[in-house]
Formats: sequence, structure tokens, C-alpha cells
Amino acid sequence: MLFKNLRDEINATLARDPAARSRLEVVFCYPGFQALLYYRLAHWLWERGWLFAGRFVSHIGRILTGVEIHPGARIGRRLFIDHGMGVVIGETAEIGDDCTLYHDVTLGGRAPRRGEYGRKRHPTLGNGVIVGSGAQILGPFRVGDGARIAAQAVVLSEVPDGVTMVGPPARSVARRPSETVFQAYGIPSEDIPDPIARALNGLLDEVTTLRARVAELENQERVRIDGDGEAPELQIGNGADDQERVA
Repeated sequence: MLFKNLRDEINATLARDPAARSRLEVVFCYPGFQALLYYRLAHWLWERGWLFAGRFVSHIGRILTGVEIHPGARIGRRLFIDHGMGVVIGETAEIGDDCTLYHDVTLGGRAPRRGEYGRKRHPTLGNGVIVGSGAQILGPFRVGDGARIAAQAVVLSEVPDGVTMVGPPARSVARRPSETVFQAYGIPSEDIPDPIARALNGLLDEVTTLRARVAELENQERVRIDGDGEAPELQIGNGADDQERVA
């Protein structure tokens, strides 16, 4: 089972990284894959109560790969960590199958209060989640299956299935189509709508509609005046204007 999982992770790297040329290259030259090897051993030790040994193996893996994975985290199958440097995965984080993390990603948690050690503090990623470089997912909530977290996004609340999140703080801009499509760095290949631009476009459309309505009312008033043959009587102010005209 262990060797089958390792083979699946190598194949996942080959499938998602066009720069990977061979399995041998993945094993010896990909720090993300090597970090998973250290994690699997550290997690095995951690689950059997050898906490210091698990942390020590995890620490060695961090020094050699630049990827910090707490041995208490739970990681599914076929995880692909691209480039790897700066990735941090916290103790109570959970990652589903077929996920992809790019460099500088943090699966972090809020600072625990006294007596809260051991409670869920870190996020849970569903299956097929892609997290772009520099993204921060902070807190004990779920990121839904197939979600896309764009580069530099800061996610502080739950993410529905199949949604693309961009910006700090992260906001939803698109929902992923039903078919499974790999998107590098969590960004769709086509242009994605900007929610701020969408709001501004809505305001511009409303202003255009109001202008057209005002012009229509002015035309109706002009037609009415022309039909009556006389202009409306001018309204005089408080009498000061009359005195000025006389002078």
C-alpha cells in the first residue's frame, strides 16, 4: 500500500507538471515529493505516540526541502506540492485527495487560547483543491471540493465547492464547471470576472438607464410645450431679482 501511494504521487506530479520528464527526476529533484516522504514517516511515528521522533523527522524534512508539514496533519492521496519552498501545513490541517499546493502556501490557524491545544485550528481542504502560490488559508473551516484559491489570496472563511477565490481578503469570482479541469496556480485560463468591476458596471448601466429616462421626460415636456404654444411662466424669487432688473 505504501509503495502504491508513492507511485500514485509520482504519477500525479508527472500529470500536473509539464517540466517533469521522468519518475527518476521526480524522486530525486522534486522537494515537494521528498517532503511527502518525510511526512509519511513522521506521521507514522506520530500516530504511534512517538511524538518527539515524529517532530524530529519532520524538522529534518523541513531543513532539507523547505516544506514544513506537521506530523499531526492528515494528508490524502496524490498530493502535488509544486516548487515547495515555504509551504507550511499546520498540526490539525486536513487535505483530501488530488490536491495541489504551490510555494509559500500556508494552511494555518488562529492563535490558541489556554486549554485549546489539540482542538481543530487549521483548515480542511476537500478533494481536488488547488491553492496558488502565496495563498494563506487561516482557520478551522472547510474549503470545498474542487475549489480554486488564487495566488496571494487570504481566505478566512468557508469556501463552497467548485468556487474560485481571489484577493486579500479572498472573495468568490467564479464557479468551476462540473468537469474536472486542472488549473495551474488556481487561476482559470480564460478571463475571470472581477467582482468590483462587475459592481461598477452595474452602476454605469443604471446611470445610463436613468439618463435615457431623463431625456425621454425632457422630450415629452418639450412636445407638450410646443403643442400648447406657450412656455411655462417663469418663477420669480423673493423680489430682489425684480429690483435688479428695474435698476
